[in-house]
Amino acid sequence: MIVAWSELPQLAGKVVMVDGSFDPLHEGHIAYFDAAAQLGEPVLCNISSDEWTSRKHPVLLPQESRAKVIDVIRFISYVHSARGSTRDVLEQLRPHIYVKGYDWLARGGVPPEEVEVCARLSIEVRYVDTVLNSSTRLIERMRSR
Repeated sequence: MIVAWSELPQLAGKVVMVDGSFDPLHEGHIAYFDAAAQLGEPVLCNISSDEWTSRKHPVLLPQESRAKVIDVIRFISYVHSARGSTRDVLEQLRPHIYVKGYDWLARGGVPPEEVEVCARLSIEVRYVDTVLNSSTRLIERMRSR
């Protein structure tokens, strides 16, 4: 189910949140969604904007299309197309758990502004070992061909 910004507070404390661009979607993302679902609560997938995604690489699939694709994945209960920052979504949604891949630990963990929100709102941050691929690496491989 695709949910609007105004609907996020209704899910407060009832969901696990994953987030990212998911452009292109690959097997590592599916493993990430599966790991989040195994935590026992419905999973909300927060999808980064095209503007944010374009800072990493050219957008292959627009945000609204990514939302429709991810909405049919069995591990995902809710999909939200972000307009602002992840920090803003965490404050509006207040998920029970915020799940990130282990690759974030190599970068020092989630950004400080997200850590602050999670600490203030008692949102648990969990890292899962599901890094099987990288959208950026897939795009780089395509470019080098």
